[in-house]
Amino acid sequence: MKKKLNGWLAMAAGAALVALSSVSHAEDKKTVAYLAPSLDISYWQWVGFGVKQKAEELGMDYVEFTSENSPAKQMDNARTAVTKGVDAIVIGPVNSTSTPPLLAYLKSQNIPIAFAGIGPQPGQTDYTSSVTANNYETGKAQGSFVCALAKEREGKKVGMLSLPQDRENAQKYLQGAQEAFAADGCELVQMLETRGLTVNEAVTQANDMLTAHPDIKAIYGMYDEAGTGAAKVLETRGLTGKIGIVVADGSPTTIALLKANAIQGIFFQEAVGQGIDGTQQVFNALTDAPVEKDLALVMPLVTADKIDTPEAKAVIARVFPSSN
Repeated sequence: MKKKLNGWLAMAAGAALVALSSVSHAEDKKTVAYLAPSLDISYWQWVGFGVKQKAEELGMDYVEFTSENSPAKQMDNARTAVTKGVDAIVIGPVNSTSTPPLLAYLKSQNIPIAFAGIGPQPGQTDYTSSVTANNYETGKAQGSFVCALAKEREGKKVGMLSLPQDRENAQKYLQGAQEAFAADGCELVQMLETRGLTVNEAVTQANDMLTAHPDIKAIYGMYDEAGTGAAKVLETRGLTGKIGIVVADGSPTTIALLKANAIQGIFFQEAVGQGIDGTQQVFNALTDAPVEKDLALVMPLVTADKIDTPEAKAVIARVFPSSN
């Protein structure tokens, strides 16, 4: 009887150790939350795809929230995520000016945070990493390319369909572009800021711009839908190719427009790549590995003659998910 009792005790102890090991393993698994400003926009869906992909690779759980373009909702999402026990956050903020209270709260909770696409308000330092495009340099390069297109069409006047200027990335794009226009001898005659980042809004704004300034010879699109909307307007007006269009970001839609010569260049922004890199940085923070605080990813220009090259395809793989 004593031998049986000892056997049962040994079995029970073994089962308890297995259970404790399982609990410990579960407790070791980290969770990353992705906070998007809006999941109605393809770009932010693609960032989320990158976060989720990298989380799976690193053995992390993934949850996502949409802030519906509301700073208040963004703050609520952060509090909800922390209450639910997430270990880290990757965020595309609603705007840069909304970030100081968010950063103060997450610092108080010891939650590492990485920005993707849009960085924090200038002067803020209490973040783990900021993974954005090299917006200033891209703004200069895109400005020069737009100006060259205008001059090819025997003009110097250009228009801009801009991101909201309460975002630090948009401010850097604009600064770079303005410097390029001044250096290259072009005039920015009108800039219209988006509020919804929709093609329909861009169509309306491009129509308004060309009605007010029919002598514009090139359009600088600061976001993907701007290029699509402007191309639709030029087609309707019979001006395709007569006014140049260059766009930032990139998508299957604007790639098709590029191949059709409806737009002349895309400065690709790695939406998926920003999600991947941001997730890696917060994971590094959780595991005491080295962290890169500010990652400014290059946005290469791709023209129609280069779009099918291996180099362009490698870039595009980090822009949006493959359809295969």
